[in-house]
Amino acid sequence: MTSAAHGPCPAVGEDEAGGLLTIDLAALVANWRALAARVGSAETAAVVKADAYGIGIEQAVSALYGAGCRTFFVAHPVEGRRVRAAAPDAVIYVLNGLLPGTAAAYRAHDLRPVLGSLEEIEEWAAFCRAGAGRLPAALHVDTGMNRLGLRVEAAVQLAENTELLGAFTPSLVMSHLVSAEEPDDPINARQIAAFSHVRERFAGVPASLANSSGIFLPQAPHFDLVRPGYALYGGNPTPERANPMRPVVQLEARVIQLRWTPDGETVGYNGHWTAQGRRRIATLSVGYADGYLRTASGTNLKAGGEAVVAGVRCPFAGRISMDLITLDVSAVPEGAIQRGDKVTLIGNGLTIDEVGKRAGTIGYEILTSLGRRYHRRYLPATV
Repeated sequence: MTSAAHGPCPAVGEDEAGGLLTIDLAALVANWRALAARVGSAETAAVVKADAYGIGIEQAVSALYGAGCRTFFVAHPVEGRRVRAAAPDAVIYVLNGLLPGTAAAYRAHDLRPVLGSLEEIEEWAAFCRAGAGRLPAALHVDTGMNRLGLRVEAAVQLAENTELLGAFTPSLVMSHLVSAEEPDDPINARQIAAFSHVRERFAGVPASLANSSGIFLPQAPHFDLVRPGYALYGGNPTPERANPMRPVVQLEARVIQLRWTPDGETVGYNGHWTAQGRRRIATLSVGYADGYLRTASGTNLKAGGEAVVAGVRCPFAGRISMDLITLDVSAVPEGAIQRGDKVTLIGNGLTIDEVGKRAGTIGYEILTSLGRRYHRRYLPATV
């Protein structure tokens, strides 16, 4: 198995691995179906960039394709090629657009670039005119992100440019919401209005605006196609409310040593955590090299991450290092945890969103950082 994010990775046996990453493909499929049921007649695609948010493109695409998903979004052509191998007849869009000189590679693997500038559009049109034929591509309109895409006024002008648009087939017009997870943010209404204005100029071309959180906005801006990503993998698309999605990922780490630390002694690099009384410390065989971010370190001044140990929430004690995490497990009955046991870093009530918050970041970063030294166990999709 290989990962676009982490490179080649030999299979790791469960007995030798410092951590066990369990990925529930049935939950992934259930989340896709739940989102599809919510959007009515709109098509539900799947965003599988960044190695399907860290869980594995091949496994995720195979499960989602088996459930009926037929359109996928990636960030780079190399990811698109991996999707193509798993779903030979799927529609695959490459969100980061068309790098100069790469049009032939898109054609070779039947990938559709998301064109977000006049330069990209002109290059794609010229490639099509040169003998490739009227190949499909998406048009990206910037309605407020100021990152990628044509500005609204440029998109309106493009709609009248029959020479450019006649060279290829616009198969989708799309934009990206800025603050969809905050339903009361007025930018949502402004973006929906701006996108609707552009969509009217591209009659007959399918339109897409909603990401995971956008699906749940009260305005229901589902248009013809929605593009969920984070929610598919168990992240909460409605942060101020209960999570409607099923958890997909569980991470367990091995305890490799237990020790008693005397009162007043420090644990970990630079001594940022000091034992308040005699404390029992468990050392886990996972660290920031495995994608568990150093920012989740626990100090005497700031609470960090937690693990579930024999049903008890236990705080991180000291800095997370490259390969190790230390926990204060003093609250766990002494016989309930032994060397070699597994404790839970994600799961058993520790949601991916909480893990991200405790690390001072978001669940997206946690998911996409999960390393390749874990033993990966895939629970099958039941479709």
